[in-house]
Amino acid sequence: MGKQLCYAAGMMGWSMLTNTIIVMLPYYYLPPNNAGLIQLVPQVLLFGVLNILSIIAASGRLVDAVYDPFIASLSDKSRNKRGRRIPFMRVAIVPAAVFCFLTFHPLERAATMHNAGWLTVTMILFFVSATTYIIPYNALLPEMADTAAEKVRLSSFQQVGFVLGIIVASLSNNFADLVQRSFHITDRETALQMTIAGQCALAAVILLIPVLTIDERRYSASKPSHLPIWPAIRQTFANPNFRYYLISDFSYYMALSIISSGLLYFVTVLLGLPESEGGMFMGTMVLASLVFYPLINYLAARWGKKPVVLCSFGLLSVIFVGVYFLGKVPASPHAQIYTLVICAAFPLASLGILPNAILAEIAQHDAVETGENREGMFFAVKYLFVKLGQTLGIALFAFLTIYGKDPGNDRGLRLNGVCGMVLCMLAMLFFSRFKERPTG
Repeated sequence: MGKQLCYAAGMMGWSMLTNTIIVMLPYYYLPPNNAGLIQLVPQVLLFGVLNILSIIAASGRLVDAVYDPFIASLSDKSRNKRGRRIPFMRVAIVPAAVFCFLTFHPLERAATMHNAGWLTVTMILFFVSATTYIIPYNALLPEMADTAAEKVRLSSFQQVGFVLGIIVASLSNNFADLVQRSFHITDRETALQMTIAGQCALAAVILLIPVLTIDERRYSASKPSHLPIWPAIRQTFANPNFRYYLISDFSYYMALSIISSGLLYFVTVLLGLPESEGGMFMGTMVLASLVFYPLINYLAARWGKKPVVLCSFGLLSVIFVGVYFLGKVPASPHAQIYTLVICAAFPLASLGILPNAILAEIAQHDAVETGENREGMFFAVKYLFVKLGQTLGIALFAFLTIYGKDPGNDRGLRLNGVCGMVLCMLAMLFFSRFKERPTG
C-alpha cells in the first residue's frame, strides 16, 4: 500500500505541470478584456481558420506525439540494471519543471511574434521532458498490480493524485491573489509568474517521490521487449480492442481540454463572477469526484468497467449542453455553476479511474498472446492520442474565441459546449464497440 501511494504521487506531480499549461496558457496569452492582463500573442488567423495560439499548442503536442513511441521503445527495451522505467523518470524531472516555468515568461510584454516563437520552443521542450517521465511512469502500472481489482485500486490512487494536481493548477489565480497581498505586488503578470514558479518547484519535489522510494527491480519481473520501434507500433495498433479504446479516449480528452481551457472564461465572462472563484469551482468538482471512488470500484467489480464508462460519457455530454446555457437560465450564477460541477463529478471520477485499469489489462493480455512485454508502447500510443486530443481541444477553444470571448460577445465560448457534447457522444459510440473480457 505504501509503495502504491508513493507511485500515485508521481501522477500528482505531472498533473500539476500539464494542467498548469492547459488551464492557464490561453488565459495568460489571450486574456479576456476584464482579466487585468495584456494580450501577449497576436490574434492573427492563418488560412482564415487557425489563430497563432492554436498553431503553437498544436506544434508542441505534435512534436511530443512523435517522440512518445520513441521513448516508449527505449523504455520497453531498456536493460538498465536499475530497471526499465525509473532511470528515464529521474532525468526528466528538472527539465519538465524548468520549461513549464519558462513557458509563462514571454520575451516581451506585448502581442508580438517574438513571444509566439519563444512559446513554441518552450512548449516543445516542456512536453518532450514531461513525456520522458510520463510514458515510463504509466508503463509501471501493469507491473505494480497483479489482479484486475488491484489495477482498479492503483488506478484510483493515481486519479486522486491527478485531481489534486488539477486543483493546484486551477487555483493559480487564487495563489496569485495571495502573492499580491503578501508581497504588495501590483502587477498581475508578475504575481502569476511567481505563483507558477512555486507550483513548478513543488511539482518537481513530488515527481521525485516514486523515483526515490520504488525499487523497480523488486516489483517488476517483465523482460525487455526485443521488437524494433516500428514493428512494436504496428503490433500495438493491430489490437482491435485497443483501437476502439483509443478513439474514445481521444474524443474524451479533447472534450476535457475544452472544459479546462475554458473554465476561467465561463466563470468570468458567461457568469460574471471573479476569476479567483474558477479555482474553487474546479476544486469542488474534483473533490466531489473523490466521494464516488468507492462506488466506481464497486460498480466496476459488479457490472464491469464498460457499462460504467458508457454511462459516464452519456452524462458528460448532457453536462456540456449546460455550458452553452450558462448565464441564460433564471438561477443565480453560483447555482448554475455548482450544479454543473457536482453533476460532472461522477463521470470525471470514473473516466479518470477506469481507462488506465482497462489499458493495463489490454497490455497484459497482449503480452500473454504475443510473448512481448510492450506496456510502454501501449501507454505511449494512448498518450500520443491523449496529447493530440488535448492539443486539438486547446486549439479548438482558442479558435472559437474568434467568435466571441468577452462579456456581451460570448458566442465563441458557448459554442465550446456544443463541441464538447458532440465529442462525448462520439466517445460513447466508439467505446460501445469495445469488448470487455471477464476478469478474475
